[in-house]
Amino acid sequence: MTIQTVPTSGSRRRTLEEFRNHFRGRLVWASDPGYDLARRVWNGAVDRRPAMIAYCADADDVAAAVSFARAEGMLVAVRSGGHNVAGLSVCDGGLVIDLSRMKKIAIDRERRVARAEAGLSLGEFDRATQPYGLATTMGVNSDTGIAGLTLGGGFGRLGRKFGLTCDNLIAVEIVTAEGKRLRASASENAELFWGLRGGGGNFGIATMFEYRLHDIGHHLIVASAVHRFADAANAMRWYDDFARNAPDEVSADAALVTEPSGDVLFSISACHIGDGETGERLLAPVVRFGAPVETNLGPVPYLQIQAGGDALFPRGRRYYWKAQFLREIAGPAIEAILDGYARAHSPSSLLVFQHVGGAIARVPPSETAYANRDAIFDCFPIAIWDNPVEDGVNMEWARSLWSAVAPFSTGGVYANNLGDEGADRVRAAFNDNYDRLASLKSRYDPANFFRLNQNIRPGG
Repeated sequence: MTIQTVPTSGSRRRTLEEFRNHFRGRLVWASDPGYDLARRVWNGAVDRRPAMIAYCADADDVAAAVSFARAEGMLVAVRSGGHNVAGLSVCDGGLVIDLSRMKKIAIDRERRVARAEAGLSLGEFDRATQPYGLATTMGVNSDTGIAGLTLGGGFGRLGRKFGLTCDNLIAVEIVTAEGKRLRASASENAELFWGLRGGGGNFGIATMFEYRLHDIGHHLIVASAVHRFADAANAMRWYDDFARNAPDEVSADAALVTEPSGDVLFSISACHIGDGETGERLLAPVVRFGAPVETNLGPVPYLQIQAGGDALFPRGRRYYWKAQFLREIAGPAIEAILDGYARAHSPSSLLVFQHVGGAIARVPPSETAYANRDAIFDCFPIAIWDNPVEDGVNMEWARSLWSAVAPFSTGGVYANNLGDEGADRVRAAFNDNYDRLASLKSRYDPANFFRLNQNIRPGG
């Protein structure tokens, strides 16, 4: 593969020198010893070779990198956590603007507000807020970057009680495609603020977020139960009923998993946001139903809950998934799910149900760019493997299982779970909000400079 180099003759040499002189962070070139490590992202199936990686020290560095890329006509990828499954945070031949070293965070305990730079992971964010017993909705894998999570909506275990991550935003600071720094809030650039709450990275590079925090204490009551595959159909029906009728304070996720022994299990994990006695009462049915092979019920540190799935998703393995929303897990869907999961090529692969609804569903779909508020479950097969030779068979398994469940879906999809799936799937993420977002894109990025994302095309 030929790597694009930055032209360095005449005026272009002066542009590069000016960029270098004003850039406070670190620039990594394809010829540098650390390049191969620097270009890696979370998904080991992604192997791209940018011309340059710009590790930004601050928002001024981000603005300088944007201006330089525009002047040189370079393709730009934006990276904070690098967790996008399609690898959109790295590109071939272009410039990666990397914010992962921008990790300042300040907690206003009295106002319950966090001001956080975009390079933080959700684990780093949680570790900063938890000494005060505070938190906001923040994903389910502590290695995930807060920036992409927030801009795409932001699911998490607190979501049914407090809303999406983007629902807890007070303000966002961004660098636009013109290299300008703007602040967006309910009172400043309000239409842009609307689009940043769920519209992804289409309108600029977010450098700072202000979040509303909530007092949750340091522990939550958690209940878990693991059922044999032979009992999975009944357990899944029970889980569907329990989750759809749960109060907002209860969040219950579930998954089909394969043990190292080869045994397939259906696992349910629920937590309660509130006092311990009420939590144990509301979650007791999880451990009492059926004949589970393992159960647990009791208080668990919030930080431990947030890191609970980390071992399943280490950096560097190969990942592929395709997601869709469900309002219920009906009988025919259960049959399709169990049959499809039994055909998984890799024993590391999963089928996940993420519980949404509650407070998320009570925000009108037009109030923020995030539109799919009527869902109860996000359902997706996750193929996980290591051998590149097996890429095709693992991706096909996930696509096939997704297709088998599609007749039972809402037709919508979570933007943060989108891969490279085409314009129709992008529209499915934004539904009736798409045209308004396209108009906003035309205003802030008419040339589609920021296009390595769940892309909204200017003007539709």
